[in-house]
Amino acid sequence: MTAGRLLDLAFPARCAGCATEGPPLCDGCRPALDARLDLSAGVPIGLPSTVPAGILQLEWCAPFGGTVRRALHELKYGGETRLAVPLGIAIARRWARVGAGGDVLVPVPVHADRARKRGYDQAELLARAAAAELRLPCAPILERTRATTAQFDLDRATRATNVEGAFGLRPRGARAGATIARPLAGRWVVLVDDVVTTGATLSACAVPLMTAGAIGVSAVTVARER
Repeated sequence: MTAGRLLDLAFPARCAGCATEGPPLCDGCRPALDARLDLSAGVPIGLPSTVPAGILQLEWCAPFGGTVRRALHELKYGGETRLAVPLGIAIARRWARVGAGGDVLVPVPVHADRARKRGYDQAELLARAAAAELRLPCAPILERTRATTAQFDLDRATRATNVEGAFGLRPRGARAGATIARPLAGRWVVLVDDVVTTGATLSACAVPLMTAGAIGVSAVTVARER
């Protein structure tokens, strides 16, 4: 019997959307993840662009509210890591439908201290589930080089300053006696995160990726909060 099955028996899962006993997200609530699945890519004609600086394309699955918000809250703070699979697969569905390109998925990392306290990094779980569905590699190569204040605690004007310079590539060992100066040369990176608001975090992540040689950086998230 698997560890997951034992956990189900000890603590029967409840749907994050409607709280009925059963899978972490029931069949009735799962469609909320695809609220934007059939919409065209990008920003509708006539509306100002809200794509963060340094990001070629930004996509998300659904607005940040209702079932989607509750599911993300359970994943991030409730320890319900099983939600990463349906949420990650929803990311893959949206990106497969409208993504302009990309050959490697990179999760937006939480700080190492927060990951240790939580026991996991939710963006990495989402990225791995999405990558498996898209049959693309998942490369958790970014790290937070310093702790930052949670973005939701800040107003829009200070979010960019909060995360400026807060991300870098994880140190790599020497290969054949020399370090790799541009490990992403020729790669098109797709950042994966749970929620985007202003996009300041995505922009901050794009800087070290482009410095490492990426030809472009796009991003896809489960939800967008406006």
